[in-house]
Amino acid sequence: MRQINKKINRKRITFRKRIPLNPGENIDYKNQRLLRKFISKQAKILPKRISKLTSKKQRIMARSIKSARILAFMPFLNNEI
Repeated sequence: MRQINKKINRKRITFRKRIPLNPGENIDYKNQRLLRKFISKQAKILPKRISKLTSKKQRIMARSIKSARILAFMPFLNNEI
């Protein structure tokens, strides 16, 4: 008796990214509590795969962090190591 190899059709389950922002929470350069969630200990902007933001939200977040740094709301470097 010959064995027949059959492909198993499995449905691919896709999950939506869970956005780490609360509903109604705006990404703004003045919102320091929110911006600090998305920078590392060395004050670097976290990448999209770690922060779990969408591409559009990541661009807005990076722009807000850079604006906050320029306006001296946030440090460019973290010297508290």
